Amino acid sequence: MANIDVHDSPCEFPTVDNCESSGRANHTIVADMDGTLLIGSSSFPYFALVAFEAGGILRLLFLLLASPIAGILYYFISETAGIRVLIFATFAGMKVSDIESVARAVLPKFYSSDLHPETWRVFSACGKRCVLTANPRIMVEAFLKDYLGTDMVLGTEIATYKGRATGFVDGSGVLVGRNKAEALRKAFDSASTPEIGLGDRKTDLPFMKLCEESYVVPKKPEVQPVSHNKLPKPIVFHDGRLVQKPSPLIALLTILWIPVGFPLACLRIAAGALLPMPLVYYAFRALGVRVNIKGTPPPPAQKSTGQTGVLFVCSHRTLLDPIFLSTALGRPIPAVTYSLSRLSEIISPIKTVRLNRDRIKDAKMIQNLLQEGDLAICPEGTTCREPFLLRFSALFAELTDELVPVAMNNKMSMFHGTTARGWKGMDPFYFFMNPSPVYEVTFLNKLPQELICGAGKSSHDVANYIQRMIASTLSYECTNFTRKDKYTALAGNDGSVSDKPKIAAKKIMGC
Repeated sequence: MANIDVHDSPCEFPTVDNCESSGRANHTIVADMDGTLLIGSSSFPYFALVAFEAGGILRLLFLLLASPIAGILYYFISETAGIRVLIFATFAGMKVSDIESVARAVLPKFYSSDLHPETWRVFSACGKRCVLTANPRIMVEAFLKDYLGTDMVLGTEIATYKGRATGFVDGSGVLVGRNKAEALRKAFDSASTPEIGLGDRKTDLPFMKLCEESYVVPKKPEVQPVSHNKLPKPIVFHDGRLVQKPSPLIALLTILWIPVGFPLACLRIAAGALLPMPLVYYAFRALGVRVNIKGTPPPPAQKSTGQTGVLFVCSHRTLLDPIFLSTALGRPIPAVTYSLSRLSEIISPIKTVRLNRDRIKDAKMIQNLLQEGDLAICPEGTTCREPFLLRFSALFAELTDELVPVAMNNKMSMFHGTTARGWKGMDPFYFFMNPSPVYEVTFLNKLPQELICGAGKSSHDVANYIQRMIASTLSYECTNFTRKDKYTALAGNDGSVSDKPKIAAKKIMGC
C-alpha cells in the first residue's frame, strides 16, 4: 500500500462532481459521513438528539456545557480528543438499548434531511457501499443500512458494561486519520481494493489513498439536500420529541424554554379543560394557540326528532384531534380511542371511550354513542407525523350513514406532541409547550347517500374513499400501513402504551 502523509492537502484529489457515476454497479465505494455523505460537517446535533431523547433535558445540558471543550480540542488540539468528549458527555451511563432505540426511531429522519446530492449520486450508483466514520457505529448503522442500503459500516465502537455505555471508546479508538486507514485495511484485503473513496478533510486522506479513485466533497453551504422522494426508502414513521435538528443554539434555546414552556402548557391545558367549550377557542387564541377552521360543519343532532348523531371521521395527527374538533365546533364531541394514558383521560375536556379491539363489542359501543349524539373517530388508529395517511379501519362505515370527513393538520416549531417509545401522558404537555402551535380543522362535505354502505357500497370502499378525500385535501399520500406497523417499527410492541425498540417496514401504496 502507498505511503501516507496525513498532512497532505485534500486538494490533490478532484472534487466529487467530476466522478462519473454510470457503470459503477460492480464497484465498491467507501465514504466518510459528516461533511461527505451528509452536507453538515458537525456531528453535535446527532449527539444532542441522543442525549435528549435517551437521557432527558439534564443530559442535553451536560452535553451543551461540554461542547465548548470538545470544540477547542477538535479544532485546535486533536480531532480524536474532541470526539471522545462528545461520546463521554452523551453516552456515559446510558443504556445501550436506549441508544439503539434512538438510532432506529429518531436519527434517520434527521440524517435523511441532510444527504449530500453529489455524494449520493455516486454512492447510490455503486454496487457495494461502505461508510467509514468517526461517529459511533451504534448511532449511524441503523440509518445507513436500513435507509441507504449500505453494506458495511465501520465506525467508532463504544465501550459497554452490563448493558450500559461507559462513555469511553473500545477497540482501536476513534476512527480518525490513520485509524480509518487501518480499519479499511482490515475490512478489505489487498485483492479487493475499493474503487472509489470519498472524503472532505485532511484526516480522510489516509483511507482515500487506499482506494483506486479518490474524490473530495467540497464545502458548499448553498447545496440543497436530497429530496425525500429520491431516497430508496421513504421515512413514514419516526419518533422523538424535538422538531428541529438541535444545533448548539437551538439546544440552548430548548433548555431555556422548557422552564417557561411547561407552566404555559399547564395553563393552556387548564383553560381547555375548565372553560366551557364555546369559550375555549378564544382562550386558546389569547394563550398563543391558533385554531384555523375551514369548511362548514353540520349542526348538532336533534335528539327530539330521533336523529342519530354525525360520525366525524378524522385524520389522526395527535391525541388532541378530537379536542380541537370540539373547539372548532364550539361543543364537546365524545371520541373513541384505541389507547390513552390515564393522565390524558383525566385532563381531557371531552368524554373519551376506549375501544376493546373486539369488533362486535366496539360496533355496539359506537352505535350506542351515536344514539346519544355526535361522535369523533380516527380510523387510522394511530398518529403519523409525515404527509401520509395510514390505512383506515372500515368498521365505522358499517355503523352509520351520517359520515363527515374532517382533515386535521397541525404545525409545531419545537416539540412533537406524539410518541411511540415514551410515556403518552406527556403528549398534550409537549404539544402545548410549543411557543405558538397551530391546528387546522377542515370540514369536508358530508358523504352523499350514493357512496355509503346503505347504497350497497362495501365498508372498505367507503373507508378508502374517505381516506382519499382527506389525503387530497391535505396533499398527503395514502398508504397501507397500520397501527401495528408503526409500533413494530418504532417501539417493538403493538402500541398498548409501552416502550421497547425494534424496526420493520412496508411498501407505500398510492392513493
